[in-house]
Amino acid sequence: MLDLGFSKPSEIVKRICERLRTERLALQMTQADVAGRAGIGINTVSNLEAGRNVGFENVVRVAMVLGRSKELEGLFLPKLDSLEDIRRYENSAKRHRTKRKLDNA
Repeated sequence: MLDLGFSKPSEIVKRICERLRTERLALQMTQADVAGRAGIGINTVSNLEAGRNVGFENVVRVAMVLGRSKELEGLFLPKLDSLEDIRRYENSAKRHRTKRKLDNA
């Protein structure tokens, strides 16, 4: 597990990209295999693995090809440790609009 508490964003990107490369190699896939299945270019896969020009959609596409989309689904799940947390989350999910103040000018 990564402890990202004291990491810079660029360091996190680098580690994630290294993991994508390691996963690709463990599945004995070439960059061309991944690129073809993900619908992206080989240069995009190469850049992604090197941590250059990392677009989130491309990360998602490659993760899906590598069978790791479940991990992405876990991103930003709400922390619901209590009944109050659940209520607050459900209330925040509802759309709230503020009424405009009418100018009496």
